[in-house]
Amino acid sequence: MKEKIVIYQVLPRLFGNKNTTRKENGTIEENGCGKLNNFTDDVLARIHDMGFTHIWFTGVIRHATQTNYSSYGIPTQHAEVVKGKAGSPYAITDYYDIDPDLAENVSLRMTEWERLIDRTHKAGMKVIMDFVPNHVAREYHSICKPAGVRDLGEDDDTNMHFSTKNNFYYAWGDLDLNEVRHSKPAMVPFSEKDSKIFEPYTESPAKATGNDRFDNRPGCNDWYETVKLNYGVDYCDAGGRSYHYEPVPSTWGKMTDILLYWASKGIDGFRCDMAEMVPTAFWSYATQILKARYPHIIVIGEVYDPSQYRNYVKSGFDYLYDKVGMYDCLRGVIRGERPAASITHEWQEVDDIREHMLYFLENHDEQRIASDFFCGNAMKAIPAAAMSLFFQKNPFMLYSGQEFGEKGMDKEGFSGRDGRTTIFDYWSPETLTHAYQENAEDVYTQEQKYLAATYRQLLRLANEEKAIREGETFDLMYVNPWSEGFDPRTNFAFLRKKDDEVMLIVLNFSQETRQLQVCIPGHAFDFFQIKEEEVLVTELFSGGKKKVELKKDGVFPISMDANGVRIYKFNVKMEEIDFVLNEHHKEEFPPAHTAEHLLNQLMVRMFGCERSRNAHIERKKSKMTFVVDHKPTRQEEKAIEAEMNRLIEEDMPVTYEFVDRDHIPANVKIDRLPDDASETLRLVRIGDYDVCPCIGKHVRSTAQIGKFVLLGTNWDEHAHSLRIRFKIVQ
Repeated sequence: MKEKIVIYQVLPRLFGNKNTTRKENGTIEENGCGKLNNFTDDVLARIHDMGFTHIWFTGVIRHATQTNYSSYGIPTQHAEVVKGKAGSPYAITDYYDIDPDLAENVSLRMTEWERLIDRTHKAGMKVIMDFVPNHVAREYHSICKPAGVRDLGEDDDTNMHFSTKNNFYYAWGDLDLNEVRHSKPAMVPFSEKDSKIFEPYTESPAKATGNDRFDNRPGCNDWYETVKLNYGVDYCDAGGRSYHYEPVPSTWGKMTDILLYWASKGIDGFRCDMAEMVPTAFWSYATQILKARYPHIIVIGEVYDPSQYRNYVKSGFDYLYDKVGMYDCLRGVIRGERPAASITHEWQEVDDIREHMLYFLENHDEQRIASDFFCGNAMKAIPAAAMSLFFQKNPFMLYSGQEFGEKGMDKEGFSGRDGRTTIFDYWSPETLTHAYQENAEDVYTQEQKYLAATYRQLLRLANEEKAIREGETFDLMYVNPWSEGFDPRTNFAFLRKKDDEVMLIVLNFSQETRQLQVCIPGHAFDFFQIKEEEVLVTELFSGGKKKVELKKDGVFPISMDANGVRIYKFNVKMEEIDFVLNEHHKEEFPPAHTAEHLLNQLMVRMFGCERSRNAHIERKKSKMTFVVDHKPTRQEEKAIEAEMNRLIEEDMPVTYEFVDRDHIPANVKIDRLPDDASETLRLVRIGDYDVCPCIGKHVRSTAQIGKFVLLGTNWDEHAHSLRIRFKIVQ
């Protein structure tokens, strides 16, 4: 089965850092730091359960920092050429080393990384790491390179501005950082022993700066902390830029060896920083060697020039950032600056390479959706997330914290208050301090929990539904111009189809509810070979069903919430599938039925028992029977009632998802399903607290249940059977 790639980007330095001091420009001792070991088996299992197939661990390779690790034999870095106390993850100081900030035991930092790779694979996900090919830190020096490897710059002729034998470019004169110094506050040594690193930084001759600055005077807005690597391109040739690829430049071989080194550790992909600043000739050379030895490896490129996209795909990239096209478009749609209909133009521009485009709404370079600089409300981006996940078969990436509405409005230090989450400072964003840990829901607001539950539904559907995972797409915007029933400024609609399954997906970017009439043209019927007939459709967010008459050029009536998503699924062979999942054969009272789910999970957690096999849920009073190892005490019975009401007051969202038997989460048991249960199952989730297959009716969130009143219990000593009698008071 083909898998849709859904990537979770996470900066380990920030993830799970429970130190909440949050001092501006704080040191690692003051503000703490996330660790690789924070990604435990349980945390990784919850991330996978969210719907992610890959994790991009950002900033793992050792980079420049102001933190002193000299006692471990790690060279110190001069503060003048380090951005922030923690330093940029893209100012690499040793391509063969792991960043010591991320290790519980610095001496075992490589072992901790290798174990995290193993844990991630065990959790069912694949590992992506950075490859930073364009530049390195000014004081690059590898102490971990394999035997026989010559260091970058070790054999350079520094008297030559350019040579294919050199790894760096050299400018005339000494490095001049006066503009940088004047833009930064005066630095004060931490102690007498550190005072030497606050003497002015010197570099002679000056190396060219990472952002293609080839003189010796970088400014404060340049990447002054980095130096440019030489791939055989003479940028300052008298006749203009010239290319020197024969013989193969020294840098090509060294950087390809670095890719092979990390691939040998068992990783599954590279995200290549600023790939377009490195010539395609190198990428063709390196990816051919890499994939010949490791065919499973995927290579993702950060490329911003659309005119170069196809060249980089041809040179071996599996996926490219769709930043200038789709990201910029969706940002404008979310902010009300562009019509939703403009999405059509963006996908058409890259339609021939559509499966190579990586969609995203946030990453470490971009402003947070919920920030004041973007739109101030994370829910406004839900239609854009649905579009990014469901419109094509190409990958989607989500930046950690996005699923909880991270605002990025902290003033961390070097980064400043800019709507981004810092990559330069030691920090602990509130949304990531307890993310994916047990009982993490206790620290999130109701809005954050609802947002996370919504993202889970979207992310999981991307692989659970074959029409989304593998189907063809039909854009419906050309037949839905502005009318009383459709507004292309704020609405977007499309079809997906695989085999006999069809999905109509409709998005509402408006802040208002809408009653829509979506036209499905005759061309779509012909393209997908759909018959004109009455079909039973299931709305996958709510679980509701209705019958709709499909006619060429007819309309599909839809009620949309503000920032809403509607996903209507139907079978073109008119196979009306009833989801027979349990023994409820009558109309349930939704509050009591939802309480049944809660009580089942509560008893599992309190007594280590199984879920109830004998339940009678009624409007007036209900009974459930559990087999437990002892008769509960009076205190334990009171605790059951108290904990049930606490869970109800948490107002956890109740959500649905439809899965086939190949996509059932590991913690969901299906041994009680009847023999005639369908291949497609509906799972009911209550926050992160409980999930089980069920077709009954439920409230939308637990606060709608009411008050749980324990009426009494009956104990059968012989059978160790506990019957709990309760009622719901509203």
